Amino acid sequence: PSFTQALVNTLLLVGGVLVITIIGGTLLALLLDQPVWGQGILRILVISPFFVMPPVAALIWKNGFMHPGYGMLGHLWKAVGLQPVDWFNQFPLFSVIVIVAWQWLPFATLILLTALQSLSEEQREAAEMDGANALNRFRYIIMPHMARAITIVILIQTIFLLGIFAEIRVTTGGGPGYASTNIAFLVFRTGILSNDIGAGSAGGVVAVIIANIVAIFLMRAVGKNLDA
Repeated sequence: PSFTQALVNTLLLVGGVLVITIIGGTLLALLLDQPVWGQGILRILVISPFFVMPPVAALIWKNGFMHPGYGMLGHLWKAVGLQPVDWFNQFPLFSVIVIVAWQWLPFATLILLTALQSLSEEQREAAEMDGANALNRFRYIIMPHMARAITIVILIQTIFLLGIFAEIRVTTGGGPGYASTNIAFLVFRTGILSNDIGAGSAGGVVAVIIANIVAIFLMRAVGKNLDA
């Protein structure tokens, strides 16, 4: 049962982070592509979370934002007369997803912004002259142009997200119970914390097999997308 839950948590973690980073990265790329004042400073602010070490990022969110007693969100809840949320006990997996997505959002934004800026101005002007509104330009011109970049983001992030460990270790410890335990943390929890080397090693082998299967599947999907 613990392995099944860890596998489900791993899939939810990877899927949740991918959804947040791709949607958020696309919106930020569109924003950063606009000629606004202070664009350079804005780009630095957007990129900066990517250079924060995972344990440090987890501590910042755990104590600075999500702590029910003295975190920023706790104070905000109290200011509007609501009971502060104990994020890591009530929504442990969601909390980890938010932290990891915050770290990977800059990566997705940079890749997608690069793809967006490679779109020629002639294509945009031609679409405007044909009477296409902003939504149609985004749907039929921008998104197809960014499809390959999105595929690359999915591939690279998925490979790294399968091994998320530090954020879970620092914030929830995999709990409550196994509510936020992914496969990588389950191997550590079984082999090191519970001192069950045999089960931990077996879990590690299974984790490697799953990672290879996912990598092969993604590589084939990426290959088909890039050849299209």
